[in-house]
Amino acid sequence: MNSKHLKGTIAALATSAAMLTGSQAMAMDEITVAYFLEWPMPFEYAKQMGTYDEELGVKVNWVSFESGVKMSAAMASGDVHLSVSQGLPPFVVATSAGQDLQILDVAVSYADNDNCVVRSELEIDKTNAGELAGKKVAVPLGTAAHYGFLKQMSHFGVDVGSIEVVDMDPPDAAAAIAQGSIDMFCGWGGSLRRALEHGNVLLTGDEKTELGILVFDVTSGPSGWVAENGDLVAKFLKVTADANAMWADEANQAKMLPVIAKDAGMDEESTMSTIATFSFPTVEEQMGAGWLGGNAQTFMKGVADVFVEAKSIDSALDSYDGAVNTGPLAAAGGM
Repeated sequence: MNSKHLKGTIAALATSAAMLTGSQAMAMDEITVAYFLEWPMPFEYAKQMGTYDEELGVKVNWVSFESGVKMSAAMASGDVHLSVSQGLPPFVVATSAGQDLQILDVAVSYADNDNCVVRSELEIDKTNAGELAGKKVAVPLGTAAHYGFLKQMSHFGVDVGSIEVVDMDPPDAAAAIAQGSIDMFCGWGGSLRRALEHGNVLLTGDEKTELGILVFDVTSGPSGWVAENGDLVAKFLKVTADANAMWADEANQAKMLPVIAKDAGMDEESTMSTIATFSFPTVEEQMGAGWLGGNAQTFMKGVADVFVEAKSIDSALDSYDGAVNTGPLAAAGGM
């Protein structure tokens, strides 16, 4: 299942995880933050309005990535200090391999915006999913889409070994399903919307949630850097939380939508249809038992165990409690 490729990537992440030193952090007058295009979120309004630079007192450089796996690699090399909306599975893959990262907040929950799509001509749905055996599927390995794919195949009793799995980023996979060169696409965002023009999902977001397939992203950062820059991180999370609260008031959405759409590289209609499937938990909700107060740590262990069983990673941590740092978020809530 291309597991050698994924393991090689993970090994490289673990061995190259050289974090910024304290002296570099102290001298910092700018930071670099990773995010996704075609993934519209309220923080992008604050990003466009210059609020992060103003509130943090440093210049924030924003760099777009194609996957959460690549975000991990960039944080391991020290090229990126924080990643907004990194998928939970890529985070689990990296920390399981020994990369010292921490979850700092829950960026977004989105069961309907990360899914697998089967080409229409195959006429395969949840009633005959067994027919996927022998088919070719594009999956970005080590991501939320990969986890969802494995859990769905397990639910349907389909042996993943009977499927030709190709490691492919969602934009390329969306083009591939349009061309008919793959039978099933797994991915998210704008790529998922494009894939749906050529096929159908096996399970809806609600159906996946009932099976325990939670789909959420986090803001993450290297532990050492976060420890050196706790106040800066708290301010960053505060700006994000304020933007989420602003969006939650529908009176602000007409003003915010065009700005978010521009930053996401999308038209306003696509932006609204995408963001309508998202939920942005408040700081108080995130600190509760349902999220960072315990459930997220338990869920991470479950994700890791599924990846171990699928031979995608070598081993899981005994516990993922140490991979969550609610200190800066608690400080943000008090600002």
